[in-house]
Formats: sequence, structure tokens, C-alpha cells
Amino acid sequence: MTTRDEGLQVQGDEHADLWLAPGELTSWMSVVRLMTRLPWAIDAQLQRDADLSMVEYMTLAMLSEAPERTLRMSALAENASTSLSRLSHMIKRLESRGYVRREPDPTDGRFTNAILLPAGMSKLESAAPAHVAYVRHLVVDNLSGERLRRLGQDAERILQRIDSPAR
Repeated sequence: MTTRDEGLQVQGDEHADLWLAPGELTSWMSVVRLMTRLPWAIDAQLQRDADLSMVEYMTLAMLSEAPERTLRMSALAENASTSLSRLSHMIKRLESRGYVRREPDPTDGRFTNAILLPAGMSKLESAAPAHVAYVRHLVVDNLSGERLRRLGQDAERILQRIDSPAR
């Protein structure tokens, strides 16, 4: 990605507004590095301390907060921002470790539920203190309360734009 000053010259500059200004580019590149490095750092901490990936941890956490610690696989995939196929492979790994089980949804057999088992809850509870401490260290304690609130609001605005129909 280049700025309009150093980028390709478009004949007649009719597309000049498509290029990022130098300050915009600097900010955007910081966001890109954050999007890349923060998940990597959190995943590495969870792998090292709990033998869980970030998506496995988040899946266990989502199940722990669901009624009866149960969610439809389709809802879990949507909440985890992953495909149903990828989630299914990950749930299979968690099943083999005794953390979750799958069963047909009793209200509609066309769906499959993922259910957090006691061993999965125990794994989540043992992983949480180090994980929360690391998240605090990297993000929460690194920002004032106001900056953290604004970061959360800004993230929500971007997510709403991502989730809204394209214009």
C-alpha cells in the first residue's frame, strides 16, 4: 500500500482520493500490525500456558457463558467468526480431549449442539487467570479507562461496517 505522494500516478488524478495520506497510512499500518501481532501473542501465551489455541479458548469461554453450557454449532461458528467446517474440526479435537461433546439439538434434529463438559470447564478455569493477566498486561492496563472505552467503541463501529450490507 502506498500514499498518494509516493504511489502510482493515475492519469488525471481522478482516483487521487483512493490513496491514503501519509498520516492515514501510518495509522493504518499500526492497525494492520496490531491485527496480526495481538492474536499471535495471545495464541502463543495460551499455547504455552494452557495448551489451547486462542480459538479453542474462546470457544470454551462462549460455551461456558451459554445457557446449560450448550450452543448450536452454527451459532458457535458465527460467534467465533469461523466456518462451520473449521469449527467442526476444532470441536472434534476438543472432544478427543474430553472438553466438549456434540449431540443432535433436541428441539430440531437438523442442528448439532456443542456442550461444554466438566473437564472443559475445568480447563477454561485453569487457563483463565494467566490469560486474563496477559490481556491486562498487553491491552487493558496499557490504556486509560477512557482510551480503552473509545477503542472498544471504535472496534464496534468497524465491526458494524463489516457486518452491514455492502454499499
